[in-house]
Amino acid sequence: MWTRFNYFIGAWKGSGQGKAGHSRVERQYEFVLNSKFLFVRSKSIYEPQEKNINSEIHEDWGFISYDRARETYIFRQFHIEGFVNYYVLNALTEEDQTVSFVTEAIENIPPGWKARQTYRILGPEEFIEVFEMAGPDKGFHLYTENRFQRVRSE
Repeated sequence: MWTRFNYFIGAWKGSGQGKAGHSRVERQYEFVLNSKFLFVRSKSIYEPQEKNINSEIHEDWGFISYDRARETYIFRQFHIEGFVNYYVLNALTEEDQTVSFVTEAIENIPPGWKARQTYRILGPEEFIEVFEMAGPDKGFHLYTENRFQRVRSE
């Protein structure tokens, strides 16, 4: 059941860029609660910029689970700003090494907004994560792109 997600287990570091500027990123993936859930802990530290002269720190925690009734993976992501994203698996492909989730709902944001989180595996020790947002009745646009390198496996 978790075979495709085993790749991510461990600690990762890297860099990112997007709407909030350039960042250093850290990520940890581990199975929890008798391996029923994949726990994801993320931290992004954004460089100071004109709009925000102090460094900004973003943190989020997430849990990926398998919904047997729907026969798909669900990703619940809790952000330090109070947003909660409820994602459902959108794509899981072997040929281009991609995992993608699209929101079914987002708490604490105006109605109609959507988010998409896509992971593209580049090799055994590196992946890219793309986070996109879409306003009501609009298409997705890039919000952040992060590139991670493996620090250690678990």
